[in-house]
Amino acid sequence: MWATGSNTPQHKHGYRGKWQGFTLLELMAALAIAAIVLAVAVPASARMYDSIRYREAVREVVTLLATARHRAITSGKPQNFEVVPRERQVRLGEITRQLPGNVTLSVNSSKALNRESVGVIRFYPEGGTSGGDIDIASDRGRGVSIRVDWLMGGVTQASHAAR
Repeated sequence: MWATGSNTPQHKHGYRGKWQGFTLLELMAALAIAAIVLAVAVPASARMYDSIRYREAVREVVTLLATARHRAITSGKPQNFEVVPRERQVRLGEITRQLPGNVTLSVNSSKALNRESVGVIRFYPEGGTSGGDIDIASDRGRGVSIRVDWLMGGVTQASHAAR
């Protein structure tokens, strides 16, 4: 079937008779662009994942410290919050939290309560604590210092450059 006023064959669906598509050069250019996008996106997503894991580790430590204080007050018994820097763990009774591998952990707490390679911050039923500081740093240079006030048992945190 021929279209009116034209010498090219026209089919009923508007197809002109020649194959329409992408050339090999166009496909290669599209693949090169996709490769560049992936080369940029993969490292960025890995950094974002590490950052998420670091923030979650800080959040878990602060939450577990608040839980220790709450348990001490409600149970009427002292609660020991343990920090094991070498294993990147924090513990409260039966609860153990393993911090990710991209995090370093250190503790400064009462020498009278500490055990070999374990720092202990004790929370008392009246709301006070033995006090101490926990430093959490990421391998990317970010860090936070979590301070437990000995008098009121309050937990505060402040950012710092990793040491």
